[in-house]
Amino acid sequence: MPDLLDERTGFVRRIGLFQATAINMSQMCGIGPFVTIPLMVGAFGGPQAVIGFLAGAVLALADGLVWAELGASLPGAGGSYVYLRQAFQYRTGKLMPFLFVWTAMLFIPLGMATGVIGFVQYLGYLWPGMSQAQGDIVGLVVTAGVLVVLWRRVENIARLTVVLWTVMIASVVLVIVAAFTHFSPERAFTYPAHAFELTSHHFWIGFAAGLTIGIYDYLGYNTAAYLGAEIKRPGRTLPRAILFSILGIMAIYLLLQVGTLGVIPWQDMSDPDNAASSSVASAVLEKSWGKGAADAVTVLILLTAVASVLAGLLGGSRVPYDAARDRVFFRAYGTLHPRHRFPVLGLLTMGGIMAVGFLIGRHTDLTTIIQLLTTVMVIVQALAQIAAVSVLRRRQPQLRRPYRMWLYPLPSIVALVGWLVIYGYADLNSPGRHPVEWSLAWVAAGVVAFLLWARHEKEWPFGPKRISEEYLHGPDPAEEEKAAG
Repeated sequence: MPDLLDERTGFVRRIGLFQATAINMSQMCGIGPFVTIPLMVGAFGGPQAVIGFLAGAVLALADGLVWAELGASLPGAGGSYVYLRQAFQYRTGKLMPFLFVWTAMLFIPLGMATGVIGFVQYLGYLWPGMSQAQGDIVGLVVTAGVLVVLWRRVENIARLTVVLWTVMIASVVLVIVAAFTHFSPERAFTYPAHAFELTSHHFWIGFAAGLTIGIYDYLGYNTAAYLGAEIKRPGRTLPRAILFSILGIMAIYLLLQVGTLGVIPWQDMSDPDNAASSSVASAVLEKSWGKGAADAVTVLILLTAVASVLAGLLGGSRVPYDAARDRVFFRAYGTLHPRHRFPVLGLLTMGGIMAVGFLIGRHTDLTTIIQLLTTVMVIVQALAQIAAVSVLRRRQPQLRRPYRMWLYPLPSIVALVGWLVIYGYADLNSPGRHPVEWSLAWVAAGVVAFLLWARHEKEWPFGPKRISEEYLHGPDPAEEEKAAG
């Protein structure tokens, strides 16, 4: 079948279901669970920490259905940018898509920075004498290497992502098998006193922290949606890729969490002075199969970390491209590489912010970076997209919806409550860091930047609203592909 060019964006639809699912899962898993299991155990104060991963899965599934309906209906480059532009243009012009791009240029590379931090953290198991400065240099080299790998055509990257996805699956399966060959049910299921005391304030603070860590580990189920203009048959592919990746990662995480708790005492995981708190998977392998096996699987974990960063930056770099073409962002971001057809400036900018975020995270702590990227994301992306589903059903009832949210509006309500819990408890879970205040300050700065831009471009509120319903009246990608075939 010949390649299908999306005339709206200049991208070519080359990514199928398996590749889209692999891209999502590579971004979702990565180094995340290997570095956050100790954080989750510390938040709950015991092996009941598995509750955090279950709660994160429920929120991911509910929010994933939001992404599935929007992605199937509006399969454009940039994901959320397209959804918010279409839904909120009737009342606030281009404010919401502008704010999304403004915040995404921060929270997407911050998420990738945590993957590089995890890479250096696990490298410390193979390089025990690594200094702080050496770790910083390694992280910057990894960041540069990811940019070099992404400097090519998307179909080549998609094939590479499948290879790295295979490495990711191998690494987590090996850790799970090693854990269950030396599994102690008593260690995994012996809970401290009052572990499930639902009337305790401590339990709910731990639950909110665990939910934040849990959803951080699941983030990435939306990566393929950012590549919507490059997905084959997006009306079918995107919903399936989202749901398959969430269910697959949920099974992996639960086995990984329970398995590690059955090998390493939870007290060791939550002790920052214990080696198991920084490289728990390597500790499981060493205790189960010896140092040689632990070293070998640690190498696979490092490759998994690279796969996650690669997939995340691949999707994120597309976000400012569509905005620039609509003149809602700097016009230079609307240029594709003449030969390889990827957004050059978006990739370079996010790579630079990722490098800065990595250095900041290395000299503060991982939890702070997770809280900051999550709170910034919640305001403009998560909550706004939940509203966008209902707004578009009312404003554009004739829009093609190859997938409609199951049990609407129940998943939207579940997602709304989950994101509000995360946002409301962010400051309590990060004393002295003030992630809520920083997120509000960043959004407020974005509003000021939007007003300055709107005045210069004579857009609303300094000019008329420009309504564009190109997905309502444009060609159906599925029909175009049938015609091309």
